[in-house]
Amino acid sequence: MKILMARRRDSIILGALLLVMAVIWLVPIFSALNRSLVFNGLENYTNLLTEDIGGVTIYRTYFNSAVIAAGHATLVVTISALSGFAFGKLDFPYRNLIFYLVVICLAVPGTAIIVPLFRILDTIGILDTYFAVMLPETALTLPFGVLLMRNYFAGLPDEYMESATIDGASTFAVFRRIYLPLARPALIPLGVLAIMWSFQDFLLPLMFITDPQLTTAAMAVSSFQEYLSFTPDNIGKYNASLVLLAVPALILIVFGQRFITAGLTSGGIKE
Repeated sequence: MKILMARRRDSIILGALLLVMAVIWLVPIFSALNRSLVFNGLENYTNLLTEDIGGVTIYRTYFNSAVIAAGHATLVVTISALSGFAFGKLDFPYRNLIFYLVVICLAVPGTAIIVPLFRILDTIGILDTYFAVMLPETALTLPFGVLLMRNYFAGLPDEYMESATIDGASTFAVFRRIYLPLARPALIPLGVLAIMWSFQDFLLPLMFITDPQLTTAAMAVSSFQEYLSFTPDNIGKYNASLVLLAVPALILIVFGQRFITAGLTSGGIKE
């Protein structure tokens, strides 16, 4: 009886704490929604959805962010899967050394390599393109992706490879037909994380993109501020733009959270 009462008490305390945290997180949302209706009400949203700001529509910022995020996620998932399989299942010279060098790159902040990245992108002539953001984002995300996939593949049985090799399958065939389908629980959350991080990335698009037509949703938070001067008539419109620009990231977080949680914990237990 005492155990049941203690569990009930703990559940009540936990529920109360979660409620308090939910209220704290919801206050900024309600504040932004309230400020977005200042002066012109819902007309602020109507104007944003029907007019361009600084030569770019809000739909265009969504499209630009989606293209960069899709390319970023595709590159990260593809390279991480191949590298993770190699580090986790294949035996080659200096495998551990190379893997540790990759993992060390996790400690390199993106701001520390902005200048070299700019020089490289300018030299190869891809500034002001989707690739100018997509490729650096991929380079910064790959160490995490390789680490995640290497640990996942290392937790899968080696017997699959031994059996397939005896039957005459090539290494790539073993990867594509056996291990890649088994790695889906880790690949899906990795892709979702890559998309989320890309949508929220502000620094790289700001540094490598100057064409207004390539403005991303994260960049638009700053660029819209320049065009929507803080006159009484535009305060509500600017806050409405913040709400609309946050919608894609919010949707990704809400619907992608379960994939992230399931994928990051699926390889935690090795039989």
